[in-house]
Amino acid sequence: MSQMHLPARIRYEYKEEKDVSLSYTHGVWGGINPQGEIELNFYVESDKVPTFSERTIDAEGVLGPELAPYNEDARTVVRNIHSKILVNYQTARALLEWLEEKVETLEAEEAGVPLSIENNTNEREQ
Repeated sequence: MSQMHLPARIRYEYKEEKDVSLSYTHGVWGGINPQGEIELNFYVESDKVPTFSERTIDAEGVLGPELAPYNEDARTVVRNIHSKILVNYQTARALLEWLEEKVETLEAEEAGVPLSIENNTNEREQ
C-alpha cells in the first residue's frame, strides 16, 4: 500500500448564496428531532396585531381615537419564525464552542481587555 500525501494546510473559501439575507432574532425554540438532530427555530417577537380597529366620527365629522379590541387580563405576543436550522451533534458541539468564544470576547471587551487576533476568529472547525 502506498502512503497518502496529505497537504500542509487546507484553505476554506466562503461564498454567499445569491439569496442570503441577514435576520435579527429575539430567541430560539426547538429540540432534538426523531432523526437525532438538533432543530433550531429562530423567531422575532411582536405584539399581536388586532384583527380590526375602528374610529368613531362625531356629528361635526371629527375623528375620534382609534379603538381596537383589547384584553386587559392577557397579552398576546406572536413569535414569527424566520429561520429553521438543523444541526448534527458534531456541528452543535462546534457551534457551542464558537459561541462560547464569542461571548468570552464580548465580556473581555466590556471589561476593557483589548482584542487579540486569537479571540476574534470567526471560524470554528468541526
